[in-house]
Formats: sequence, structure tokens, C-alpha cells
Amino acid sequence: MKIAVDAMGGDHAPREVVRGAIQAARENGFSLVLVGQEPRIREELSAVDSSGTDIEVVHASEVVEMCDVPGIALRKKRDSSIRVGLSLVADGSAASFVSAGNSGAVMAGGLLILKKIRGVDRPAIAATIPTPHGPVVLIDAGANVGCKPVHLLQFGFMGEAYSRRILGIPRPRVAVVSIGEEDLKGSDLTRETCDLLRNTGLRFVGNAEGRDFFSGKADVFVCDGFVGNVAVKTMEGMAQAFGQFLKAEIAKSSLAKVGAMLAEGAIRSVRKRLDYAEHGGAPLLGVRGGVMICHGSSDRRAIKNAIRAAGSMARFGMDEEISRSIAARGHALT
Repeated sequence: MKIAVDAMGGDHAPREVVRGAIQAARENGFSLVLVGQEPRIREELSAVDSSGTDIEVVHASEVVEMCDVPGIALRKKRDSSIRVGLSLVADGSAASFVSAGNSGAVMAGGLLILKKIRGVDRPAIAATIPTPHGPVVLIDAGANVGCKPVHLLQFGFMGEAYSRRILGIPRPRVAVVSIGEEDLKGSDLTRETCDLLRNTGLRFVGNAEGRDFFSGKADVFVCDGFVGNVAVKTMEGMAQAFGQFLKAEIAKSSLAKVGAMLAEGAIRSVRKRLDYAEHGGAPLLGVRGGVMICHGSSDRRAIKNAIRAAGSMARFGMDEEISRSIAARGHALT
């Protein structure tokens, strides 16, 4: 298994990307291809111990910046690390691609270079969310804003397959994100999507409200990219705010400080569970080959875990699993 990594993508590239890649190669035994400006990558590799790892470098002279318009950048920067890395997956030189760079360019490149899986009209981002009942999948987390019911139906197929194969949930429960649990609640989009999902054979549990992400009601939450992105960003902000609230309250009294010292292990464990770096990134499902999109601020730990997740997607053949799932339930698409 060989995984291509965008060495130039992210706020801390190439330094943190290279170090995360070395850790992933050493801990998981992956063969990696670092894609980007070779002199800079070689400089970072020479600064650390990469012995015992199978890492090669493929030169790409250009970088898609975060401020670049995705479509224009892909057309004009034909030798960018994103385009070259995705091309390695397209021609079979790599099984998956990992990038903390311009997410819009990665999504556009996935469509342009890797192409869609048969039966998928719109690829979607699947975000893994930690909850007290275990991880759940939210799909779509930001790839598609204007959606039709059939698109959300396909998101349900993809999210269910990802939850089953990658998260190990034998028969995931699927829900549609809405403003109430009752069937009549929500928009035309959510109501029509529910009607479609009921006829699929998936373990559909109906509508779910925002609070249900953490209640254990479902394992896969289906929505359009606008709702999903707002939900994910709100959760990230709340997690940060909770940490700030806790820190402020602890600082108010000596007794609270003692209690915090006694609970230090538990606090550290909770912080780790809420840290996006533990998952590394979110997969772009629905394209041929694995694509993992990371936070622009990813450090070496996030990159390492994203590479590990990309390896799991390749090992389980997620694109083929999604194709099989849709083909088996094709009646629901008509």
C-alpha cells in the first residue's frame, strides 16, 4: 500500500507534514510518497531521523495557496502538489491522497482527476464526531450546499458504508438532520429524503435534531453541506469554549485547582477525545480512490492520524464498498 501526501499543504507545511509522515510510516509500515517542492522536502527529511521508513519524494513545483480560487488554481497550476498527488492515485501509483491544503481544490481535483464512483452524483465529506456513545459520522460536512433528496440519499449510503467498514459498527443507524423528530417536521428536502431512505433497507431511524448528535440515537447523520459545516464548526467552537470555561473556573479558587490536579488524567483524556487531530481529517467519499482532507492548521500528530485513516480506507476498499452498497439498493435511486 502506498499513500501520497501533499507535503506543501497546510499552515505548517512542509515541516509538520514531513514529521507526521515519518511517524506514520514508522508506526504503520506504510510506503509514502511526499509530493511537493523537492528541495524543501529533502531539507526537512535530512533534519530528522527517517531511517527504517519507505518514503519517496515526487517533485511538484507549484503550491495551491489557501486564498486561491480552487477551480482556477487547478487549471493554472498544473504542477501543483494537489494535482500531482491526486494524479498518482488516478494512475494507480498510490492508493490514497492526504492533504491539509486548500480543501476546495482537493474536492475539485477529486472530481476532475479521480472521477466519481458509479451511482454517486456528488461526493461528500464525512466528519467523524466523538460522542459519549462512540464516534458518529456526519455527512455532508461541507462539500455540497444546494442538494436534492437523491443526493442526501447517496450520502446516506456512503456514510453507512464508512461507519460499517471503518468505524466497525455492524449495522449503523441512519438519521436525517432536521428541526424535529416528527415526520412532518423539516423542509421539503428533509421530508423527501426520509421517504427515500425508508425504502433502502438501511437501518433508518427517522429525523434527528442537533442535540441527537450526542444522544446515541444514530450512527450516521445525513444533511446537506451547509447544515453539516455549520454543525461541525459549532461543535469545534463549543469544545474550545468549554475548555476556556473550565480553565477560568479552576483559576477562581485554590480548592478548584486542587480538584483539577486530582482529575488531571481524566481532563487530559477528555481533551484528547475532543481533539480533531485524533482523527486527522475527514474523507471525501464518492470518488475513486481514497482522499483525506485535513485541517489547514494540522500538526504532525494530525497528519500522522490522517495518513493512518487513509490507509484504512485503502485497506477496506471504501470506494468499492460504496459502489456495492449503492448497486445493491439501486431501486431507491429510481
